[in-house]
Amino acid sequence: MLKSIILAAGEGSRMKSKLPKALHKVCDKPMLTHIIDAAKTAGVEENIVIIGHGKEKIMDTVNRGDIKYAVQPMGEDQPYGTGFAVMQAMDYIDDDDDVIILCGDTPLITGDTINDLFTYHKEKKYFATVLTSMVEDATGYGRIVRDDNNDVIKIVEHKDANHKERQINEINSGIVVFNGEVLKGVLHKLSNDNSQNEYYITDAIEILSKEGNRVGGYGLKDNKEILGVNSRVNLSEAEKIMRNRINEKLMREGVSIINPNNSYISTDAKIGKDTIIYPGVIIKGNVIIGEDCIIGHNSRIENSILGNNVEIQSSTIIDSKVDDNTKIGPYAYIRPNSEIGKNVKIGDFVEVKKSKIGDNSKASHLAYIGDAIVGKNVNIGCGVVFVNYDGENKHKTIVEDDSFIGSNSNLVAPVKVNKNGFVAAGSTITDEVPKNSLSIARARQVNKEGWNKK
Repeated sequence: MLKSIILAAGEGSRMKSKLPKALHKVCDKPMLTHIIDAAKTAGVEENIVIIGHGKEKIMDTVNRGDIKYAVQPMGEDQPYGTGFAVMQAMDYIDDDDDVIILCGDTPLITGDTINDLFTYHKEKKYFATVLTSMVEDATGYGRIVRDDNNDVIKIVEHKDANHKERQINEINSGIVVFNGEVLKGVLHKLSNDNSQNEYYITDAIEILSKEGNRVGGYGLKDNKEILGVNSRVNLSEAEKIMRNRINEKLMREGVSIINPNNSYISTDAKIGKDTIIYPGVIIKGNVIIGEDCIIGHNSRIENSILGNNVEIQSSTIIDSKVDDNTKIGPYAYIRPNSEIGKNVKIGDFVEVKKSKIGDNSKASHLAYIGDAIVGKNVNIGCGVVFVNYDGENKHKTIVEDDSFIGSNSNLVAPVKVNKNGFVAAGSTITDEVPKNSLSIARARQVNKEGWNKK
C-alpha cells in the first residue's frame, strides 16, 4: 500500500499566529489539505499526519477518512527532530508499504511529482529515494552527496559541510520515499547524539548507504513545489504561485480570465470553456460553472453550481444553484439553499434566501425573497418583500405560475398566491390569493381638497 507520513507538529512561531501552521490557507484551503490532496492524486491510500502544537484544531479542521493522526509528545524532556516525528507513525506502517515522508508546510507539492517519485523509486529498486532539487545558491540547505554510480550516499547539512561539499548545488527537499520494512529498521539506528539533541531522518540515508543499501535521488522539475511556508511572506508567495497555477490550467482548458493576477479561484472549481472571468472575481470551494458564462467583476461564488450561458454581474452566490441562461445582478445576493431556474432575471439589490424560483420568472430590482417557492413566468415587482419571519419562526410563501406581484407589496407568510394571481401594488397580503384573482390590500385613497391652504 502507498502511504504518506506528513510532518505537521511544528508550532510555526514565525507565522505569529494562534492558528497551527499547517492550517493556514493557500487559495482558501489549509496547507495540510493541499498536501493530502496531492498525495491522493498520486495514489496514496492512507496519510499518517504527525501533530503536536494545536493538535485539536488540526483534527477538528481536517477530518477525513484517508487520515490517521499520530501525536508527537511535546515538552522540554522530549527529543525533537524529523526522525523523532516519523517514529510516531510506526504503528501504522506495514513492512510491504511504500511510504513517502512529506512536510506539512509545503502546500505546492503536486500529485504528479509524488507519483513520479514513487515510480522512480520502484523502477530503480532503491531502499530509499530522496526528492532533490538543483539551485543556484544552496546556502543553508542540506547537500546531496552522490557516489560514482550516482547513488546518494549521504545528506550533509550546510553547517557540517566541508568546502568541497558546499560547492554542491543539489539540495535535499525534505521529501523522501522508503520501503516500510526499511524505514522501521533504520529508525532504530538513528541517534540524537548531536548539538541539537535531535533525531534527523536525513541521517537514515547515510546509515542505509554504509550498510550497502542503494539510495536514489530524484531531481525535482520545478523548485517552486518545495517552497516552505514559515512566515506570512512565504504564505503570500505560495498563494500567488498556487493562484497562477490554477488560472493557467483553466485558461489552457478554454476559460478566459481577463486579469489572472486579480482573480481568485479555488483549486476545486470546475469551469466550462468560453466562460469569461472578469477582474476581482472570487470563486471559493466546490464550484461548477458551465460553458459560455460571464462572471462579472467583483462577483463572489461559493460552493455553487451555475449552468450554461449564465451571467453574473457584481453579485454574491453562496451554496446555491443557478440554471441555464439566467442573469444575476448587479449587486444581487443569492443566499444558501436557493435554486434559480432557467431564463430567470434576478436584478440589482435583490436578495434570495432558501428559495426556489421557476423558469422565466423575474425580480428585476429591490426585492427580498425568503423561504419561498416561486413558480414559472412570475413577475416580482420593485420593493416586494416576502415577510418570512414572525420573530420566532420562519414561514413559507408559495407563488404559483404566471402570477404578478406588484411593486411595494408585502407577502406575509405563511401565504399562497395561486396560479395567475395578481397582487396590486402597495398591498400587504395576509390571506390566500385565489386563482385568476386580483388582490388589493391597501387603504382607499382619500383626497382632501384645499387642505394644504388651511
